[in-house]
Amino acid sequence: MQDYADTIHISAVCSTLEEGLRAIQQHQPELVFLDVELQDKTGFDLLQSLPHISFNVIFTTAHAQYAVQAFKFSALDYLLKPIDPADLQQAISKLKTKISKEEVAQKFEVLFYNLKHMQGASKKISVPTVNGFVFLQVADIIRCQSEINYTTLFLKDKQKITVAKTLKEFEELLKEYNFYRVHNSHLINLSYLKSYHKGKGGYAIMNDLSEIEVSTRRKDDFLKKLGEIF
Repeated sequence: MQDYADTIHISAVCSTLEEGLRAIQQHQPELVFLDVELQDKTGFDLLQSLPHISFNVIFTTAHAQYAVQAFKFSALDYLLKPIDPADLQQAISKLKTKISKEEVAQKFEVLFYNLKHMQGASKKISVPTVNGFVFLQVADIIRCQSEINYTTLFLKDKQKITVAKTLKEFEELLKEYNFYRVHNSHLINLSYLKSYHKGKGGYAIMNDLSEIEVSTRRKDDFLKKLGEIF
């Protein structure tokens, strides 16, 4: 932390849940670096022991991939050990962007929901929009369409949400949840695929009747994917 002495003042270092709770109560910190593992407890246990969370949290973890996925879905910051100085700097820089207490609370609600349901198909996602954050069920997304550095999500209730993330980021986030990138500009939820029409690349028709082009170079892999799941 030597390089961040002008930004961060360390009030306490704790190794157990009980020590952490006492330190938070005593120092009322603005930021907590919270390890996923706290001896026989977890950082999630600590947070859920608090009546409300009034500070920023940056999680740290050496493994626990399920937790990393949960952080990504909730749009909460995390650092993988060993911590890279550039990643630390980026995480600290993000703290300059202020968000409301309601949005922070909703992010943690998404995190705890996903941790509780991590073995099931029901997942929530926190997505940054031009006006703040939107929290929705992954299963409600029919498809995602690239808009350069933004992505438009098309939902089953006919809503459209423009999100400040690239399509590649959504591809990485959703690839384990039955989503497939059929084109540079399109990522589709295969659960909403109504039919596929052959052609040079062909095109997919979704349940909302949208016609999505399948690129020629992705066609064979797409058909192989369909053969695996249908």
